[in-house]
Amino acid sequence: MRILHIHAHPDDAEMFGAGTLALLASLGHHITIVTMTPGDCGSHQYGAEEIARIRRAEAAKAAKLIGADYFCAEFRDLAIFVDDASRRRVTAILRQTQPDLIITAPPADYHCDHEATSLLVRDACFAAPCENYDVSAYGDARPIPAIPHLYFTDPAEGTDRECRPSAPHFVVDISSVLDKKREMLACHDSQRQWLKEHHGMDDYIQTMEDWSAKVGAYAKFAYGEGFRQYKMHPYPVTPLLEELLAGRTSRM
Repeated sequence: MRILHIHAHPDDAEMFGAGTLALLASLGHHITIVTMTPGDCGSHQYGAEEIARIRRAEAAKAAKLIGADYFCAEFRDLAIFVDDASRRRVTAILRQTQPDLIITAPPADYHCDHEATSLLVRDACFAAPCENYDVSAYGDARPIPAIPHLYFTDPAEGTDRECRPSAPHFVVDISSVLDKKREMLACHDSQRQWLKEHHGMDDYIQTMEDWSAKVGAYAKFAYGEGFRQYKMHPYPVTPLLEELLAGRTSRM
């Protein structure tokens, strides 16, 4: 099975989905992690191109820990917009990676890049199988056979922009791979300094562990990651991710 995790920035996959990706990789599934941007605004010490270089390398190092592929879509921070050109670029990524299942950002979150990523990926899932949807400006990969299963990660702190709870449909038990998730997130060393200076967060790994424990508690797991499946017509509605992780999930 080919799994694509596409989120906005380096460290987003590790914060919200790395445990699940580690479990899937251990079961033999092919994992690709894509960041929409290289985190080019995430530094007070380095210029945009230098921090982008650093953060791409950190993301690739983290992906390698579970044998995943990594690449950056090369949008820029705070400049991901839902428009025709962007939709075609993201559709080209889906055709390049040929995923059966996609995990992406939630449609309501604290950051505009997260929300735009979510909408672009949702629409690209629909467009990627369409023979006449031209993405030749961004590559020549063939259309995918069918609309892939689509899942959203939890938003930051589990709420929308109005601080209303956004409960997951189900929780994945990541207790057995929390150390791997911690190791992957720790690869993003430059992010810690940025979060400390800009977000007022001094220990992003502990924040991840606390959040994973909170999500896990929904299902009486020590640690968990929450997901919601997008089931609007004509997207697949069968519980593929839960089936792939049989025995490791719990419905809310």
